[in-house]
Amino acid sequence: MTTETVLRPAAERQYAAELTAIADADDRPRPPRWRMSPQAVVKYLLGGTLPDGTVIAPKYVGDRRLVEVAVGTLVTDRALLLVGVPGTAKSWLSEHIAAAVSGDSTLVVQGTAGTGEDQVRYGWNYARLIAEGPSEAAVVASPVLTAMRTGAVARVEELTRMPAEVQDSFITILSEKTLPIPELGTQVQAVPGFTVIATANDRDRGVNQMSSALARRFNTVVLPPPATEDDEVAIVSSRAAQLGKALELPAEPPALEEVRRIVRIFRELRNGSTVDGRTQLKKPSGSLSTAEAISVVTSGMALAGHFGDGRITADEVASGLLGAVVKDRVSDTAAWQEYLEAVVKERSEWRDLYRACQDLVG
Repeated sequence: MTTETVLRPAAERQYAAELTAIADADDRPRPPRWRMSPQAVVKYLLGGTLPDGTVIAPKYVGDRRLVEVAVGTLVTDRALLLVGVPGTAKSWLSEHIAAAVSGDSTLVVQGTAGTGEDQVRYGWNYARLIAEGPSEAAVVASPVLTAMRTGAVARVEELTRMPAEVQDSFITILSEKTLPIPELGTQVQAVPGFTVIATANDRDRGVNQMSSALARRFNTVVLPPPATEDDEVAIVSSRAAQLGKALELPAEPPALEEVRRIVRIFRELRNGSTVDGRTQLKKPSGSLSTAEAISVVTSGMALAGHFGDGRITADEVASGLLGAVVKDRVSDTAAWQEYLEAVVKERSEWRDLYRACQDLVG
């Protein structure tokens, strides 16, 4: 299948041309089994222009030093833990680092309350197990086991949503770089290049807190929300345009000022004050992340393209904002109504949005 025939191509397929161009131009030392040097990985993540004029699109907008620390961690014997509030691009960054380092971002364990040890370690082909007994051929390798054998990056999404006993399956893997298979009386030893990138949600810290023994095996990098409004506007505009193209939405992405208005609303409600600091606001219960701002823009594009004239107006924006802000019908509705009256209504250039939001609430 080509990238045109799937809804969400893996990073190494979607950006194959960029990865090849960077690797070809890269003349710096590469760690074992890395497709490019750490400096080249950072170039791929943050974007830039290669000596031959090839333009590399930024995959992450944020502090360069933070990205260098994340990539540098993988050169050591420690695993990487990306922590942040929802929507801070933890999974996105994890995927693109894996694509650049080992050319395969699909070795993923998704952490949930139902994740079992076999998804971290290995399972069995029960038909062969019954017919032949325990054997190497009957072992079903987990993504982590496959990464150990091939010297690749294994990704673990939402680590702290796994039960504590499943989390602790990683302790031996990360400290000894081995995975025992007692049924066969053997163990798998990781080859050079193997590492783990895990993500954890700040909002879920109390769900299944990591043990101190496991936490010591990780170098933790905290991903903050976009530092400035301009950074967040750039992220939302870029991702909304990409999603609109992938979903073939029959509407053009909104003007930059419309995106800025959405982002400012999110940032003010998220911070609990207006951008000038003069008005204190109630914070809604939701995270109001950058990812949700992207969703508001893309849903507006869908409404405008399929039920309007293809141009996003305040009506399309209002419906997306209401769904993003109001998660709790009582407290969030009160916070949203206060914001409309105290902020949106008072900004003359936002009167169209105020009317659309009030019509929708009514």
